[in-house]
Amino acid sequence: MATVEVTQSGPVAHVVLNRPEVRNAFDEALIGELTAWAESIRAGGPSRVAILSGAGKTFCAGADLTWMSRMVGYSADENVRDARTLARMYQALNDVPIPLIGRVHGAALGGGAGLAAVCDIVVAADDALFGFTEAKLGILPAVISPYSVAKIGQSAARELFLTAARFTAARAREIGLVHRVVGAGDLDAAVEAIVEELLTSGPEATAGAKALIAGVAGKEPRSVATLTAETIARHRVSPEGQEGMRAFLEKRKAPWVPQ
Repeated sequence: MATVEVTQSGPVAHVVLNRPEVRNAFDEALIGELTAWAESIRAGGPSRVAILSGAGKTFCAGADLTWMSRMVGYSADENVRDARTLARMYQALNDVPIPLIGRVHGAALGGGAGLAAVCDIVVAADDALFGFTEAKLGILPAVISPYSVAKIGQSAARELFLTAARFTAARAREIGLVHRVVGAGDLDAAVEAIVEELLTSGPEATAGAKALIAGVAGKEPRSVATLTAETIARHRVSPEGQEGMRAFLEKRKAPWVPQ
């Protein structure tokens, strides 16, 4: 049985972590399947939006401790190689050229909170719990740290990485890990509303905007002036950019907007 189930509904890919018996904790199989999916996505392909969710009662409880316990017998090189495989998964998810929506229910703990960090938009049930819980086990949220610190900032990371305390969806929204918090029964409707909004934007523009954020984050404006000028100039004269501006001036829907 697949540990990650992917189904396509029009332009929307539904990516479901499918190990509910262990609260969707990831092992080498899930890591491999999720990485393979993320690395298969190409701009301009059939998927314009992806929704990442978890089967059962929990979004993701992080790493499978049974799997992790086997690493005690690994050599230093084997341990590093294994960690790099996990890092590749997060990098691949972070880099997918389409919007990635996280649909969080139950809990997102440890590496599960890291999955929320690499999603572009996260919608959480109001009773969901989050936590960078690794230090409770005597380990660190190392692989997820670049994405998590980028999302929540150093101040929140200093508190939450060090205490490893669990926190509410409301707190997750306050620090930027989550974007919308809704009742559990409204979770799907809230995700669908975001999908509908995303599909009104040009696919190339959406992919370009995601790349632009990565390119300018943390940079001085002067240092990225050439990048930003060349980017807007390129998109202005692109077929999508030209068609989008014509559609606006002619007061009609652009061709990529669902009719």
